[in-house]
Amino acid sequence: MTAPAPTGLFGPLREQLTEAAAAFAGSPDALAGILAGMVDDVDRALRERLEIFPVCHHSPASALAMARRLRARPPKVIYLELCEDLRPLLDELRNCRLPVAVQAFATELDGFPAEWSPLSVVAPVTEASAEYQAIAYALDTPGVELVLVDRSTDHVFQWTHRDDTGPERGSDVPSSDEDAGLHGDAVGVEIGDLRPRFAELEAHLLHHGKVRHWSEWWDQYVERPLADADHDTYRQVMVLIGSLFRRLRPSRSARDERDEDRERYMWTRMRQHLAESGADPADCLYVCGAFHAASRVEQFGLDSTAPDFPISPRTGTRWRYGLIPSSHSAIEAQFGLAPGTVSIAAANWTAAVSRTRLTPYRLAGQRTEKKGRRSRAAAPVPAGPATDRLSGFLAAPPVLDELDEAELRGWCVDIVRLARRNGYLASTADAIAVFETSILLANLRNRARPTPYDFADAAVTCIEKDVVPGRRDVRRLCEILLGGDRVGQVGYDSLPPLARDVLDRLRPLGLDLERRTVQRALLDLRAAPALAPCSDLLWMLRHLLPADAARPIMGERRLGHRSEQESWDLALGRNQRALIELGYEGVTVEQVLEQRLRRAVRGPDATAARALAAVEDAIRLLDSPRLVDELGARAVELLAAERTVDDAPEVLRRIRRLLAHHRTTAPALPAWCRAFVTTGYAHYCTLLPTAFVDEATGVRQVGAMLGFLFSMESLALSLGCDRSQLELAVAQAHPEAPAKLALLWAARHQLGLLPLAQLRDQCAEMLANPLVVPAFPQYLSGFVHALEPVPGLAPFVVETMSAAFAGLPDPVLLPWLPTLITTLREHGPELVPLLVREAERTFPATLPALDSWTPPWAAGPAPSSAPAPAAAAGPVHGLLMAHPEAVDAVAALLGCADEWQPDGDDGTPPGGPASVLVATHPATAHAVAVLLAD
Repeated sequence: MTAPAPTGLFGPLREQLTEAAAAFAGSPDALAGILAGMVDDVDRALRERLEIFPVCHHSPASALAMARRLRARPPKVIYLELCEDLRPLLDELRNCRLPVAVQAFATELDGFPAEWSPLSVVAPVTEASAEYQAIAYALDTPGVELVLVDRSTDHVFQWTHRDDTGPERGSDVPSSDEDAGLHGDAVGVEIGDLRPRFAELEAHLLHHGKVRHWSEWWDQYVERPLADADHDTYRQVMVLIGSLFRRLRPSRSARDERDEDRERYMWTRMRQHLAESGADPADCLYVCGAFHAASRVEQFGLDSTAPDFPISPRTGTRWRYGLIPSSHSAIEAQFGLAPGTVSIAAANWTAAVSRTRLTPYRLAGQRTEKKGRRSRAAAPVPAGPATDRLSGFLAAPPVLDELDEAELRGWCVDIVRLARRNGYLASTADAIAVFETSILLANLRNRARPTPYDFADAAVTCIEKDVVPGRRDVRRLCEILLGGDRVGQVGYDSLPPLARDVLDRLRPLGLDLERRTVQRALLDLRAAPALAPCSDLLWMLRHLLPADAARPIMGERRLGHRSEQESWDLALGRNQRALIELGYEGVTVEQVLEQRLRRAVRGPDATAARALAAVEDAIRLLDSPRLVDELGARAVELLAAERTVDDAPEVLRRIRRLLAHHRTTAPALPAWCRAFVTTGYAHYCTLLPTAFVDEATGVRQVGAMLGFLFSMESLALSLGCDRSQLELAVAQAHPEAPAKLALLWAARHQLGLLPLAQLRDQCAEMLANPLVVPAFPQYLSGFVHALEPVPGLAPFVVETMSAAFAGLPDPVLLPWLPTLITTLREHGPELVPLLVREAERTFPATLPALDSWTPPWAAGPAPSSAPAPAAAAGPVHGLLMAHPEAVDAVAALLGCADEWQPDGDDGTPPGGPASVLVATHPATAHAVAVLLAD
């Protein structure tokens, strides 16, 4: 293909690049096409009637160029590459301390898959960015209109696959700082993203630039040369870089197509606005990323004849908007920048502003606002045709800054002092070594003045020496020294109503809750009852916010109990993002908590156990019987619909606790509690035979089912359940696993179908069988789990284990012990204490007493040495003899057909089985007599 003729503003440059491509590549086609295309992209962007201002995100050079451009030739309309529905939030930036992030948040989705929830889009804003300079100028200058032209947040997810929502990461190592998660898992909107999308190209640039990561390459070869460049030079170089990265990519991807759709979208919005407002394009400025400035879509330019890009309607998703705090490390982590990049950029911005005496734009009333300095008049920006500044910039050798020994010396002294505070054995010799090594590294990297990156590398080499005595390494100390991780804060006036309401309701605590430090709150509810609402709110925040936002040190809130004294560690300022996002869900904390509890029991993964947990939370945190009844009714529905018993232990634990609470606080059980018991009784009776034989169902789950059935039996029978259901379920169970077989024996014993003597004989028979002894720990595990439904078996289990330890020989017992210990630890850790208490009650307390101790199960009943005296007649006997009708009625009810017998000659009652029983065991009769006498 023949190269185009060298015409236009950049004709000579195009010709030089074509000749260089032919000389170095041997074939001018491919390389010449790329180089000539880059020049054409620059020419096309400069010829556009609407001035395009290319930027790089969080770039001090872009911010300086923007400030100069706005002061030299103020525009009347600024088109900004940012989601168009975020425009109302920008006015709230004046109430914040930067950096903050503009956020769109959605939890109730309509048009997107439910598993995507929640959706979140953030656009961080820092002071050292061209975007903020444009925003501050437009909002504080009368008659200037700021128009956001990028796709809406709804379209961000319409055009993005879920597995590709995050920004593309580079090779830089993200920060692990605790503030790096301020943005959560939100999708970042990258304004002015400039990074090669060709891995080989990036590796080539890093290798030949003698730098470690992309951020350092950009600082050395783009940021510093353009910091003092004039307007035309800056624009031409930035468009050239954007064209380079756009053309050097391995292949077209989904992201490339999405970027082109974004460009079509933005040009369509700008043409629509110009047509509606009638603004003069000469008074307008289009701020976008350098990558988009070199666009080649058909809608590019105001003179394009291509039809407008069709914009699809938004979905029915309800978006919430607000500002959240951000930090340098959060921006670095989200956009794949090297740790310390944004902090170094902020330090460079401060130094450049001081050096150039340029007054940047800041929103009036913002917390970062400082007293203005006298600024040097900005150089006028020519409004006429641009000249070729690109050829001179590319041909000129790099300007090397002079070594600032005072600055470098101060860094070296301060890093040694900071290192010693953090446990390093640093000295003055290390400061000298860092100074010399910094200069050496800078010379090796073709720069006379060491940059912060050179200084950090030298400090790590000379001070760290492969040893980190504290939690901060030397590179982190360098970041702190050069400016640290600056964390922004959203002002009170820009908080959502819920967040302001929380701060207002907690004001009686007397704490500054907007600070990022952890503060201790002491609540004596007896001495100061007015603090009770604060306590209620803190417990709700404990449930809704991250664990470290409101952490109780003393006091608890459980069913039926409220502490009279509480102590809290509060860090609401550090968790401001979570509090703000809570405000997107409702107006008050109570409303959000109620919505979340309802959502927990209505979701696709809702279970009966989770519903009971929601009921507990509603009782503990919210005084709303209506909500408790609603959640309880939902728990009954979920229990009836379950086909597994995986949550049976938790269901049993929670329903027992709730029944005990209602029995002590209400005159009668709520309707949902009664329905839950009857439904659970029938439900577990139905699933019991299958659970016994199902290998996927554990012994703990079966034990919990039996615990529910036996412990709730009296209540269930009083509510109309039939005991025959349980008897049939136990009769139909035929387990094979030893543990479940032991559970079945315990259930049959509880039902009266298996006497204890027979159960004892079965266990003795198993211990006598050498083939069964290795599996006997599993039988014991089943008996331990049987303590849940049949707690009366605790003496029998102690007896069985004692008999095993006493009768088994050491060659059998020693291999058996590890299996027993691991089995009990795995399957019954919460039930083993019952055995320990029973053993403590059974065995003697001292060692000498053990020699003469006889186990209670080995001792027979004491023989009777003398016949029991006959019971003497008394007033009760005479009363019954005088009025036999009542006794006859009771006898008929019990089915007794015996006749009355006459008294003896001495007036004593007649002898019979009952008389013999009472005469043999008179203690019971005496106890009843004493009870009646009292």
